[in-house]
Parts: sequence; structure tokens; C-alpha cells
Amino acid sequence: MTKLNIQTLGRKVADKRGNRKVRETATEIGITHSTLLRIEAGYLPDLDTFRKVCKWLGIDPGEVLGVKTAVPNMPKASVHFRKKQTLKPETAQALADLILTAQRAMMAMEK
Repeated sequence: MTKLNIQTLGRKVADKRGNRKVRETATEIGITHSTLLRIEAGYLPDLDTFRKVCKWLGIDPGEVLGVKTAVPNMPKASVHFRKKQTLKPETAQALADLILTAQRAMMAMEK
């Protein structure tokens, strides 16, 4: 079996769709039929479409991208911002760095 990656995603989608109609399948996934056809032809979807397709396929997006995802049962951090809906880029970057550092520390403790 071919290793699943971003280049083989379209083939995996076409295989799962099988003989079903393009519009029917696209509606089920939550995308347009033209987007589904582009994915099957090998074009890369945007992130939201990629998420929907991976969910429909029942696969982990990390598997397609070749990255290791979170360890099962690892606590997950989430952030909810109230009041101001936009952040300065430097604030967002600092928060991302903080979360990644905390995740690495938790993973190191698991070993």
C-alpha cells in the first residue's frame, strides 16, 4: 500500500468515493464538487478543506503531513480569549511559543 501523504490524498479520496456521485460525496464532506474534483486530481486543499477531508476519511491530518501528533492521553492546552478578538502578532507568537514549550516539557516528563 502506498504511504499516505499530501500527494496521495487525492487518490485516497477517489478510492473512498468509489462509484458515488461527486456532488453527493462533496456534500457529505462539506465542500463543493469542484473542490472535490481538484483534490482528486492532486491539487492541495486549503487548511479548512484539508481538515474536512481528513475527518471524512477518518485519518489523522498528522499522518498525511508526516508529523507526529499528540501522545494519547496527554493533557491538551486550550486558550480562550475574551473581550478583544484580535491579538498583536507578537502576542500570538509568544503564546504559541509558550504552549509548545509546555507541551515539550510534558512529553519529556512522560519518557
